Amino acid sequence: MLDHIRSTYLSNFDNIRSYAILVSGSAGRLVISLIYFILVANTLSFDEFGLFAAASATGIILSRFFAFGFVSPLYRIATAKKRLLGVYTSGLIAGAILSMPIIAVVAIIIYYLMFAHQMLMITFLFIVFAEVIFWRTLEVAVILLNGLYKFGHASILVVIGTLVKMLASALFVWLSMGDLQDWGIYYICGNAASAAIAVLFYYPKVRLRWRVSLYYARWIDSLSVAAAELTYYTQNEVDKLLVLAMGGPKIAGIYAILMRLIDLTALPVRSMLTLLIQKIMQRKSIIQSLKNRLIFEAAIGGISLAGIIAMALILSIFPNLLGDNVAEVTPILIFVALVPCFRNLAEYHSELLYGVNRTVIRTRNALLLGILKTGLLALLLHYFATSDIWLTLLNGVFGILYIASLFLSYPAIDKIAPLQKSNV
Repeated sequence: MLDHIRSTYLSNFDNIRSYAILVSGSAGRLVISLIYFILVANTLSFDEFGLFAAASATGIILSRFFAFGFVSPLYRIATAKKRLLGVYTSGLIAGAILSMPIIAVVAIIIYYLMFAHQMLMITFLFIVFAEVIFWRTLEVAVILLNGLYKFGHASILVVIGTLVKMLASALFVWLSMGDLQDWGIYYICGNAASAAIAVLFYYPKVRLRWRVSLYYARWIDSLSVAAAELTYYTQNEVDKLLVLAMGGPKIAGIYAILMRLIDLTALPVRSMLTLLIQKIMQRKSIIQSLKNRLIFEAAIGGISLAGIIAMALILSIFPNLLGDNVAEVTPILIFVALVPCFRNLAEYHSELLYGVNRTVIRTRNALLLGILKTGLLALLLHYFATSDIWLTLLNGVFGILYIASLFLSYPAIDKIAPLQKSNV
């Protein structure tokens, strides 16, 4: 028995070490993110935090269209043909410049539709472009480092970026008036500093070269991934915008705090997904086994549930641990215990489709799930927003989304099985 455990450990040593590196980065990020969250959530009012979360969600959605999705070809090249990094980095820069006017126009339209009477345009644009330009730049560097199997550097960069934002929030608390307008300035400055560190110290040193023919060859993949990412993050973040529109800023603030706490518990899961999807990209036959599918689903769901229960337990013992504003929300955390399980599993399905090159199916699924999520949340808020039962019913909403994702994703994955079996 011990010999079997030892041989299993040795045969999977590289995977275990990579996961340990990623988790250590996630653990550091978790602590720093928690401090950042405490400072911001307890300085802004519920209304302001709800508006900030909705504006940030808008930026996150629009950032998926950054460079028309050319991040995906760059990542694939990093894993297979490192000598072309300079060529694809040039393509990324060109795509980023060309995509920005489109993103800016869409951002302004969204502002006038949803935010014009609640916050200044300059504050909204600061928050949106902090996500679109600066934090997305850091994410590109992290994605590239992961593609180069430099998991340690990627983890350190994420921690540094999060630390810089935390320091910006600390300065905001100590030096400003503590309102949303001030926070917009500190937020974009913090994200800009994080992006500068990523580009200057962590992005691989490459010689920029143009190969337009290669960009054309990757155009379909780039746009399909951009569409999938845009659609996926729209359905993932649209709830914050919908709650703001139907429930008002205060309920949006409470919901945003709740979802932020749930997001914090997902960091270890995302580290696992990074490694798992890379393995599946290299050997797609892994996901053909029903046993493996059940193990992966159970592991992701179990880790997610354990994380939210642990957080709820700690906060029940120390209710003011995260500050007075958050303390008002923490008693209801246990009532949404299944939400992180279903959210993380749906995210896993999306990443899985990317790993097996089913990007068109991924886009379709994200679109269908986004429509379903919007409809379910709209019904929930319309009929139950005035009572606390809507929080418990969130488990059902995300459960339905998970089941839909399950039945939309695996049939598409099964279609690659005959090809993979012939190659194994």
